[in-house]
Amino acid sequence: MHNPEENPWKITSESAIYDNPWINVTEYQVLNPAGNPGIYGKIHFKNLAIGVLPLDDELNTYLVGQYRFPLNQYSWEMPEGGGAFDATPLASAQRELLEETGLKANKWTEIQRMHLSNSVSDELSILYLAQHLEQFEPEPEETEQLVIKKLPFEELYQMVCSGLVTDSMTVAAVLKVKIMLMENMLF
Repeated sequence: MHNPEENPWKITSESAIYDNPWINVTEYQVLNPAGNPGIYGKIHFKNLAIGVLPLDDELNTYLVGQYRFPLNQYSWEMPEGGGAFDATPLASAQRELLEETGLKANKWTEIQRMHLSNSVSDELSILYLAQHLEQFEPEPEETEQLVIKKLPFEELYQMVCSGLVTDSMTVAAVLKVKIMLMENMLF
């Protein structure tokens, strides 16, 4: 009997299609689970996806607004960015929070690890809750034209529920923190 957790795909050949400092794309010639020939494309991310949900002592949070080139639209989301594999995810989260909002946190909690698009990519996301915040000056990268918005966490939760916030890492972090608040797991 076949073990359902074993890989049923057989790779017959692979070809590098595209490569830049952030991603590479590989096309695989495969035998699919039914044994028939086919192709599969995979996007490999060269960094971790890091997201930080800041939450102050009065249950306010901070969103970052920016125009997202791949979506061709404006997006409100928690501070996010790439984390190098040779750095700790927490150090990357601390850098992103400071860069994008000017905030430093004295308490950090990893709240979620998740794959962002497991059908075409291997991108892994690590999400953090940042608490006991101190304000400094933001230090955005040259590719970032950011607007920072402070708002009550409950307002952000309503934005997620109504579909006004669509960034998957932000949605996951907000829902997780909402549960943590309801179960008195914070502070």
